[in-house]
Amino acid sequence: MIKLLISVFLFCLSVNLYSSAKPNADKIAAESIEELQQKLEAVLKEAHVPGMSVALVGKEGPEWVTALGVADVANQRAASADTLFRIGSTSKAFAALAVLKLVEEGKVSLQDPVHQLVPEVWFENRWEESHPIRIVHLLEHTTGWDDMHLREYAVEADPHEGLREAFDFDRTSRISRWQPGTRMAYCNSGPPVAAYIVEKITGQKFEDYVAQNFFQPIGMKTATYFQPSPESTTILYHSDGTTPYPYWNIMYRPSGSINASARDMANYLLFYLNRGSVGTKQILPASSITRMESPTSTWAAEEGLKAGYGLGNYWSVFDGFVYHGHNGGMDGGLTEMGYMSDEGVGYFFSINSASGDAYQKIGTIIRAYLARNLQKPPLPPEGTLPANADEYTGWYEPNSPRVQMMVFMERLLGLAHLRFEDNKLLISGLGQRNITFIPVTDAQFRYVPTDDAPAPIASMELLNPNVEGKFVQLWGMATVKRVPSWLAITEIILTGFVLLSMGSILLYAPFWIFGGLSKKRRRPRERFLRLWPLLAVLSLITAVVVFGQCSEDLIPRMGNLTGWSFTLFLTTLIFPAASAASVIALRRASKLETRRCVRIYSAVVTLALVIAAVYLGYWGIIGLRLWS
Repeated sequence: MIKLLISVFLFCLSVNLYSSAKPNADKIAAESIEELQQKLEAVLKEAHVPGMSVALVGKEGPEWVTALGVADVANQRAASADTLFRIGSTSKAFAALAVLKLVEEGKVSLQDPVHQLVPEVWFENRWEESHPIRIVHLLEHTTGWDDMHLREYAVEADPHEGLREAFDFDRTSRISRWQPGTRMAYCNSGPPVAAYIVEKITGQKFEDYVAQNFFQPIGMKTATYFQPSPESTTILYHSDGTTPYPYWNIMYRPSGSINASARDMANYLLFYLNRGSVGTKQILPASSITRMESPTSTWAAEEGLKAGYGLGNYWSVFDGFVYHGHNGGMDGGLTEMGYMSDEGVGYFFSINSASGDAYQKIGTIIRAYLARNLQKPPLPPEGTLPANADEYTGWYEPNSPRVQMMVFMERLLGLAHLRFEDNKLLISGLGQRNITFIPVTDAQFRYVPTDDAPAPIASMELLNPNVEGKFVQLWGMATVKRVPSWLAITEIILTGFVLLSMGSILLYAPFWIFGGLSKKRRRPRERFLRLWPLLAVLSLITAVVVFGQCSEDLIPRMGNLTGWSFTLFLTTLIFPAASAASVIALRRASKLETRRCVRIYSAVVTLALVIAAVYLGYWGIIGLRLWS
């Protein structure tokens, strides 16, 4: 389960989903396994990552299956090809595989309404009568549900507890925010509901069903959903490479709890490369694997866009090659699995550290080696802009947030302008200008990076207008909605005004604080005109710092009632209270006893604070209790 805050920057930084890292030495392909190993070991050492598991395979079999570094720092236990690493959300594909097996057996359909199959599982969908949530929505993340709340992540689950009990812990995240089957928003509670449907139809515990029908026949001999013996698994570490995380028994096991070795994952990759077969045995029809790789339940997919998130399996583009697969993240562990069936190659790696930098570099190095002798797929011919292109020119903001709590930031950070020029579609947003796409069809566009090979597939769609407005699907996953120019410009101006006003308080405060040490410069009547705004800004800064300091331990610190989460709650209450006190102080300020310049400045700053307080209050950030 990738860190929750990634979704905040989904729109602004999502180029990374479909392009590789900036040009660097990591893209220079190793020419041998020995050289590849040296490159990987250098990254581990530089980033303080204790160890990693890796598997490279071709259709005929494994090329390199091993582990590097150590699995246990304290005891210096070496990692091996048999050491189990936690693969996080890469686990989700097995919920899809299990459902597809039942589909092939005629026991269920992807279009079956969830409520009819498992009415005991609570969720809320105000469109249920006309647009019910179906099994396909659970697996393609198109239910419209919020992602699991922090308190759900933070639960240390009883390994013997079933899915039915887990669903009753917190229901409030399973509320559709838009009509199901329109937008994709990654949600960790969807696949577990699909897994529970498997349990109800088969009469077997989901983990047992997967072990019997997939782990064993595929050859994943040591893979398990439960905590393995200490000597067979790696410990996961903070980014310093020495501070361990405790083993995390997650509540929704089908979403991310599998432990697997490099040998397990090599066989799993072969299963995909050979389109559902293992040796002479066909575990699933090739058509089922193709279905996994094919998104169907978003507006864009219905209008013909192939790229996106399928059934526990998504498209990504690196250095001009198209991969299928899935990544995964746990506290202290990051995993990536990708393959290209047509080229007959695949890779897996997992690191036992929370180092995102190492994760990116390792992926780049491995893919460069894997594709070193491959010919890049041909680019589709350039098309022409649609006749109604000008209708899509304008401002857009994110409209499919993964984490509802972070919408207040995402909609501001993700605000972008779309325009057309010289048969190109150009997007400019915060920190990025003129991200370029060229047309493939009238409505579909492919990405043209400035520092990498062009994408060989369309990953953007100008969606047909509907009653909700005009939308664009970006990268096959993120949906953005056109907003009036006046609204976008107003948001930009107000955001700048608020930030500048708050910043000025911090710059101004030392002068009047130290100036007040002199009796001649003391002005008691002006004190509260300055004090309350300063207190408001400091409380907000404290909230940001507290949240930021929890980045590597966000789930336990914020998902439970701790000093960290209570401080966040308290500071998000102090901010509006101090802002209100600023208003009162301003109203009570006497024109005779306070200087006009001070009153004007206080009025400007107070207005900024009130705007911020109202905005944060509207999005539910005031009195934030993440543990409840």
